[in-house]
Amino acid sequence: MARPMWFVDLLKKSFGLRYAGAEMTKWPILGRVMERALFNGHHGGDALFYLPKDRVVIEEAIDDHESLVVPSDVVVHFIKKARYVYLMNDCICREAGDCQAFDHHIGCIFLGEAVLDINPQLGRLVDVDTALAHVERAREAGLVHLIGRDKIDAVWMGVKPYTKLMTICNCCSCCCLFRFLPNLAPKLQKKIERMPGVRVVVNEGCVGCGNCVEGVCFIDAIHLENGKAHISEDCRGCGNCIETCPEGVIQALIEREDYIENAIQRLTEAVDVE
Repeated sequence: MARPMWFVDLLKKSFGLRYAGAEMTKWPILGRVMERALFNGHHGGDALFYLPKDRVVIEEAIDDHESLVVPSDVVVHFIKKARYVYLMNDCICREAGDCQAFDHHIGCIFLGEAVLDINPQLGRLVDVDTALAHVERAREAGLVHLIGRDKIDAVWMGVKPYTKLMTICNCCSCCCLFRFLPNLAPKLQKKIERMPGVRVVVNEGCVGCGNCVEGVCFIDAIHLENGKAHISEDCRGCGNCIETCPEGVIQALIEREDYIENAIQRLTEAVDVE
């Protein structure tokens, strides 16, 4: 059943407590309850990726830009495939976090049959062209797409089944819900993955300016070690740090040519949007 607006307002007011809530997943009994309620209780079958920004991938592909496939092609694929497309009026995370850097009205898109149960006060059903224009606006604003199956969204909106709800978030690093990822129990941190086939690296020439460290990474996976930027295995490959580097020494590497097709396959297996 769709959540009433008072429930949504309560979530916004409690948004600042998400880090403390994430820490509770480490508690023996409560953690198991939260895992089952919000995180499916298992990892198999899920798929939820931050997609690298198109422009950081394009910058590395010198030849034949016209035929280049880019991460946002994954988003376009599912919007065109979905039977139902639901556009949120606002981003509740940016509203709750009082974001000062990005437009609150660039909200999430949800795909699949489950969107029919979303409270109509939160948004509306839209056509493909409207949805595609919205995600293009998000990319132009510098936001990062997060796409996949996210049970948390199904729970807070009160919709079922969550296997027929695909989330497409347009995230800013300052207010993203999943900034709490490092606070989760270790096995739950795997809920959000780096897009398979993409890796972000720091090359020679780093001067240790620190531009990439503060407030840039969604999960604080980049920091200075011995005067140089270092990216840990926690990196989810969004590419925010690449854009902040004045020396141009942080790079997105495409490690497999079929990375788009592979991501689409993983997501198709996790979520039914038709």
